[in-house]
Amino acid sequence: MVDYHAANNQHSAGGAQTYMEQENDWDRDLLLDPAWEKQQRKTFTAWCNSHLRKAGTQIENIEEDFRDGLKLMLLLEVISGERLPKPERGKMRVHKINNVNKALDFIASKGVKLVSIGAEETSAKEGLLLWCQRKTAPYKNVNVQNFHISWKDGLAFNALIHRHRPELIDYDKLRKDDPVTNLNNAFEVAEKYLDIPKMLDAEDIVGTLRPDEKAIMTYVSCFYHAFSGAQKAETAANRICKVLAVNQENEHLMEDYEKLASDLLEWIRRTIPWLENRAPEKTMAEMQQKLEDFRDYRRVHKPPKVQEKCQLEINFNTLQTKLRLSNRPAFMPSEGRMVSDINGAWHALEGAEKGYEEWLLNEIRRLERLDHLAEKFRQKAAIHESWTDGKEAMLTQKDYETASLSEVKALLRKHEAFESDLAAHQDRVEQIAAIAQELNELDYYDSPSVNARCQNICQQWDVLGSLTQSRKESLERTEKQLESIDELYLEYAKRAAPFNNWIEGAMEDLQDMFIVHNIEEIQGLITAHEQFKSTLPEANKERKAIQDIQAEVQKIAQYNGIKLSGTNPYTTITPESIDSKWEQAQLLVPQRDQALQEELSKQQSNDHLRRKFATQANIVGPWIQTKMEEIGRISIEMNGTLEDQLTNLREYEQSIIDYKPNIDQLEGDHQLIQEALIFDNKYTAYTMEHLRVGWEQLLTTIARTINEIENQILTRDAKGISQEQLHEYRASFNHFDKVRGPGSGAEAHICHIRVPGDAEFARIMGIVDPNNSGAVTFQAFIDFMSRETTDTDTADQVIASFKILAGDKNFITAEELRRELPPDQAEYCIARMAPYTGPDGAPGALDYMSFSTALYGESDL
Repeated sequence: MVDYHAANNQHSAGGAQTYMEQENDWDRDLLLDPAWEKQQRKTFTAWCNSHLRKAGTQIENIEEDFRDGLKLMLLLEVISGERLPKPERGKMRVHKINNVNKALDFIASKGVKLVSIGAEETSAKEGLLLWCQRKTAPYKNVNVQNFHISWKDGLAFNALIHRHRPELIDYDKLRKDDPVTNLNNAFEVAEKYLDIPKMLDAEDIVGTLRPDEKAIMTYVSCFYHAFSGAQKAETAANRICKVLAVNQENEHLMEDYEKLASDLLEWIRRTIPWLENRAPEKTMAEMQQKLEDFRDYRRVHKPPKVQEKCQLEINFNTLQTKLRLSNRPAFMPSEGRMVSDINGAWHALEGAEKGYEEWLLNEIRRLERLDHLAEKFRQKAAIHESWTDGKEAMLTQKDYETASLSEVKALLRKHEAFESDLAAHQDRVEQIAAIAQELNELDYYDSPSVNARCQNICQQWDVLGSLTQSRKESLERTEKQLESIDELYLEYAKRAAPFNNWIEGAMEDLQDMFIVHNIEEIQGLITAHEQFKSTLPEANKERKAIQDIQAEVQKIAQYNGIKLSGTNPYTTITPESIDSKWEQAQLLVPQRDQALQEELSKQQSNDHLRRKFATQANIVGPWIQTKMEEIGRISIEMNGTLEDQLTNLREYEQSIIDYKPNIDQLEGDHQLIQEALIFDNKYTAYTMEHLRVGWEQLLTTIARTINEIENQILTRDAKGISQEQLHEYRASFNHFDKVRGPGSGAEAHICHIRVPGDAEFARIMGIVDPNNSGAVTFQAFIDFMSRETTDTDTADQVIASFKILAGDKNFITAEELRRELPPDQAEYCIARMAPYTGPDGAPGALDYMSFSTALYGESDL
């Protein structure tokens, strides 16, 4: 016998014998070696038993146990999975021969040759050797070149097991110089965990120069069959995991959409009643707080919701693209959460918002006027009440009963002067009543107290009128007894009373409150004030004339030696009181001048705010319009790769975002205008509301355009569409859009394929326009145009993969799913699979077929 190590060294050193010559020598030696025949018989017996035990039997001696052909036919049935002709049960030699012939005929019918070694057998050997080489290539100290000496140290057997079941063997602890331990470890693990019977003995392999090739091949082929099934199951599991991962991701996106849509709709639902509430507050401060709350809403609360709405539409479009790319049905949101529902709710929100700010400003203006009227009422009422103080007591006194004739006549003249004064105050009472009536009509919150005060004034006025008439009648009854009259006093009284009324009215006007909203109105008040000042010289002349009358009285009295009582019997208006009021009026004139000039300055400042806002608004408004038009052209005229387009669009979007400080500046100018209670602006046609809406539409439009390019990239990468094809699709789509209007490009192109109205056209439109919006997006168009060229998974492929995991059964169990799939995906399937109801079912059986079709929208989960 040739020493193995010596032979190996000789081969490695390039000795006289070639490797093939050494192989031939070994083959001749084996044919003469009795141990070889024993090894062959042992291996083949073990191999046969590995199959026969599936039928509940085994053999002990090949020559004897296969002699009658019965177990040979049974072995062939187990191996092939087919039924052979019924065997003959007789004990005669002819029966045994017939059974053996039936087995040989079956083998021949399968194209297997029983003599020599043909090309088919050689090919199978080479294929098995190649499989072993590929599987053991990564392992150190393993170099499979044949089916004999390459396996002697046992490392190749262990490497095969570790490659497929690494948890069964700690390969790094194996030693090349301990082949018996290595071989026994591999044989025991294979028998215990892989159901591969032990066909070889470690000692026989180590103790022979060249192990039997067919025995090794037979044993290794058992490993191949054991692991090829596992590999097939692994491939099936990988396909299922990939499909489930797509579905799980899509379901996550759907859940995100549903939550975002629900949250946005809930916010809109809560916000609309607040915007529709037109219940006014009672005070300016409360209404101004409402206006401030609305400003917070527009500046702080609404902008994030605008972005959420835009992001929701982008997420919806991206999800639909991913569903189309993965051959899944279009996503239909739950009832009330469609994009159209959200757009409708948003339209209702903006409808409620549209009139809210205008209502707030009108209410503030109304309350401002109410406060002004109320203050004016209180001022005039206080003046009138001051005037009436003591008048009732004066009218009810009986002084005329003990007066002399001259005194009675004087009292009568004095009463006539009072009547004149009373008539002059009639206008003030009417003004007070008119203001109270206006406050009532404007629903002033403190109307009850105003009405009570006004009623008291009117009642008191009626009493004064009645008392005046009564006193007059009393005086007239004694008029005949009165002869003397002091003409000068009377003249003084008659001239002093109207002048006193005029000066009091002038003082009241000088102190009167005013409210204006623009330069023209304040200039009107200034003009009226200047006109009033122009009347002062003539009034001063009248004042001096009244003083001259009083001086003349003193002169006549002194000249005639008359001792005056010191008071004018016909009036209580003294020259001192007239002079005092004149001096007060003189002081009020510059105060009025200052108040008017301050208001003029305020209105000039307001006009500056108007001009400042208008200047910026007249720049921002056209800029927004220009950008909107540019985006419309960009979406049609974009060139270059999709990545280039995406980069350019994002840069373009950033340039728009960089413009945001101009919008913020406008918002600040607008707030100053509102705080100054400016209600109009003749310098611009743009309002802040229009500019806000335009800005939001601009941001939304560019974001949607970017999302369209992102979805096109997803589609291109998934479907392998070239850049040239995309350009062709875009050119065709844009052409029909220009001819037939936006959104009609794809429909028009599809019309060239199918006539609108037929069943196929309706089916196609159901694919490209699942929401029946009436228009087809470019994304849906390219998806339709490239649909047939895409290699996507199908329900049938998933069913076939589940069938492998289920061991060819029509159902699968939870245990099998948990064994073959990752935990989260296994539980995903278990939770959604319906119970299997077929006649071949078992307890806990799950229907993977209906589940698979449901993944693609062909049935319901």
